[in-house]
Amino acid sequence: MKGSIFYKIVLCIAGIIAIGIGGAILISPIDFFASNQIDIGNNASLLSEIRAPAGALLACGILILSGVFVSKLTYTSLIVSSLVYLSYGISRIIGIGIDGMPSDSLVYAAVFEIIIGLVCMFFLLKYTHKQ
Repeated sequence: MKGSIFYKIVLCIAGIIAIGIGGAILISPIDFFASNQIDIGNNASLLSEIRAPAGALLACGILILSGVFVSKLTYTSLIVSSLVYLSYGISRIIGIGIDGMPSDSLVYAAVFEIIIGLVCMFFLLKYTHKQ
């Protein structure tokens, strides 16, 4: 994949978004979720349960972004970005089927997550095929 700027752009976008969302939730989960009309209250146990995957998302975002700058991490970054974004998007679709429709912004998030996950999967398959 040397010379291809497109996968670097996709990984950069995917990494920055994961870092931004993971970091925002980790720092201020109450405010983050309030932006989607979700009131999570001040329950310390719930906040801990929310912050834990936010930290994992932040770490994944750092790894994804690292693949832009460290060629040995590109393959791993493409795997992680595909898994993270597709798992979020597909999980939201499952949630819609079980729980009903969430706010519009969360439906848009699901669509975006699936699109970016599929684009990362495309580059992963292309990267693997060239090896």
